[in-house]
Amino acid sequence: MIGRLRGQVVWKQAPQLLIDVNGVGYEVEATMSTFYTLPLENSEITLYTHLVVREDAQLLYGFASEAERAMFRSLIRINGVGAKMALTILSGMSIDDFAFCIREGDSATLTRLPGVGKKTAERLIIEMRDRLDKQMVAGASGVTAVEVVGASPQRKDAVGDAVSALVALGYKAQEASRMVRSIKSEGLGSEAIIRAALQATVIK
Repeated sequence: MIGRLRGQVVWKQAPQLLIDVNGVGYEVEATMSTFYTLPLENSEITLYTHLVVREDAQLLYGFASEAERAMFRSLIRINGVGAKMALTILSGMSIDDFAFCIREGDSATLTRLPGVGKKTAERLIIEMRDRLDKQMVAGASGVTAVEVVGASPQRKDAVGDAVSALVALGYKAQEASRMVRSIKSEGLGSEAIIRAALQATVIK
């Protein structure tokens, strides 16, 4: 099991990034909350990781904090919730917000996330309510591995990258485009656009 990586960010396009660890490049899928904390490319970072082994692939997921990784691991133990859905849930809201939805039985907010239908939301509320650990979610910080050393430079194709990232998280292309168009994206980088689009969706 690969539990942690320390290396240089070679490339990143949400939700994927490539980390060079002593000459070996690790492809990692990260939550958007982790992406928001990433430093500039070619800077050193440390991420907590979880390895998923399937018959056709080995997938590595990265997290800025142990608390977020613990929540991810709790989610994938629930019937019908795979790694991709868990990544989408933790990208669409913070672990504190997710815990609040679970404790309040707020299935309506959960169903705004792609791939989370009414039955899945109800299953999450029932099963996660018993699994939430006060120590894990008492302040979504936990132990943070990523150190912010500067904002990512803005890219000309920030809007296109934002749409692509939302599609990778499970949103349909048309819906992702609509979400991005609904916010004021002028002057924003792709990660800021994604954050605004996701926040606007959850707080409707």
